[in-house]
Amino acid sequence: MEVLRCSSHSFTSRGNCMKYVELFSAVESGAAIRRVRRLQPVGGPGDKLFPPTYPNDKGKPPRHVTEDRRIGGSTVPCVLCDSAASQANRMEEALEAALRSGRLQLPSIAVDFSGTDAADIGTISALEAPHRVYDAILRDSRLGDVLFRDSEIGRSLVLATTRDASALYRYAPTSLVFGAWNSTGGGGGLGAKFPRSVVSEIVGVNVQMGSRVGSRMDPLGIRAGIAIAKDVDGSWRLLDANTKTAKKEKIVKPSEINHGNIAPTVDENLGVTVDYALQTWVLSLASLRRLRFVPSSDDAEISARAVLAAVALVALVELDTSGYALRSRCDFVPDIEAPAGQRGELQLVNADGSSTTVSLDRAGAYALLGDATAAAAAHGLPWHPETIRLEPDARLVELVLRSRALALAGKGEDDDTGE
Repeated sequence: MEVLRCSSHSFTSRGNCMKYVELFSAVESGAAIRRVRRLQPVGGPGDKLFPPTYPNDKGKPPRHVTEDRRIGGSTVPCVLCDSAASQANRMEEALEAALRSGRLQLPSIAVDFSGTDAADIGTISALEAPHRVYDAILRDSRLGDVLFRDSEIGRSLVLATTRDASALYRYAPTSLVFGAWNSTGGGGGLGAKFPRSVVSEIVGVNVQMGSRVGSRMDPLGIRAGIAIAKDVDGSWRLLDANTKTAKKEKIVKPSEINHGNIAPTVDENLGVTVDYALQTWVLSLASLRRLRFVPSSDDAEISARAVLAAVALVALVELDTSGYALRSRCDFVPDIEAPAGQRGELQLVNADGSSTTVSLDRAGAYALLGDATAAAAAHGLPWHPETIRLEPDARLVELVLRSRALALAGKGEDDDTGE
C-alpha cells in the first residue's frame, strides 16, 4: 500500500531527516525513540493556566492532580496538564484528521451511521472509539450480513495475540501503537491485551496554586425570590400562593433553570502558574519487539515493527501541527528559550542508554512511513488497502435513540424517580 507523498498536500523536508535504514536499525536493537520539549503558556511565561480537574472527596470541589517529581536533581512540585491517555487520544485525533483530509493513508475500520435514524453521528472509526478496534461500537455493527465479530476479519482480530498480531497490523495498526484490550470479547474480559508502545505526557513544573472566580449578571434582572415548579423533564412554570405543585414537580429558584444572577464565587486551589511545562514523548522499541507476525522471519517482523514506529512518528508530527490547545485556558507553544535537550530534539536511545539526536520533520515522517510499509509488504506483510466500513446493527441504533429520548426527558443514569 502506498502512503501519500506527493499531492496538493505534499510537504518539503528541511535538512537531513532520519532515513529508513536508521529506523530499521533502531527498531532491531534500540531501546526507544524519545523527545522532550519544554512549553510555555500561549499567553507568555507566567500566564495563568487551568489544567484538567478530577473528582475529589465527597463534598469537596474538584482538584488538579499535583505531585512532587525529581527534575534536574531537585524535588519540584508539578501539576498534570495532559495525561498519557489524553495525549494518546490527541494523537489519534490528529491521525484521523490527516486521514479525512486525504494526506495520509493507513488501514482503518469505521462504523457509518449515515443511513440510519442516528445519521447525525456520522462515522466513528477505531481511532475515535474508546476501546479502539475492540470497542463495543464496532462489535455491535455489521460487515455485510453478519455481525462484525462473526465475520472473517472480526474473528481474526478476536484471535490476535502478541504471538501473532498480524490481523491488527493488517487492519488496525494504530491499535498496536496506542494499545488495545479485547475486554468486550468472550472469557469475561480475558481477551488479548496489547500495551501501548508510545507514551506522552505534559506536566507543569514548579507549580503555584491559584484561585478561580466566577459570577454572572442576568441582563433580564430576574430575582431569586420567584418560586418556580420544575418537572423531571426540564419543563417549568411559575407558582403563586394558591398554586400547588404536581407529584413530579419540585420548587426551585430561577437559577436552577438557568435564569437570574449567579453570585460571585471563589474556588481555592484551582488555576495555576508554572515555570514551564514539559512534554515527554517516548516510543518503546523494546515494547514493539514483543509483537510477532506471520509470516515470520527476522526481516519481516522488524519491517512490521518499523511500520508501527513510523505510524507513531507521523502521529507526533501531526500532533505538533494541530497544536497544544489542551482545553480552555490551557494552551501551550514551544519554549524558544529552552535549554538543549528540551527543545524537541528527537533522540534514538540505544540499548546501553546512550543516545543519538536525529532530525525529523513532517515530510520526513511521511517518507519514513512510505518506505516502511513498502518494505513490510515486500516481506509478505501488506496493509489492507482500504477502510473497512461497517453499518451499525439495528439494536445499536435503537439503543442510541432510546438513550437520547431519556436524556431529553431528563432521565437516565442520574434519574432517581424510581421509575
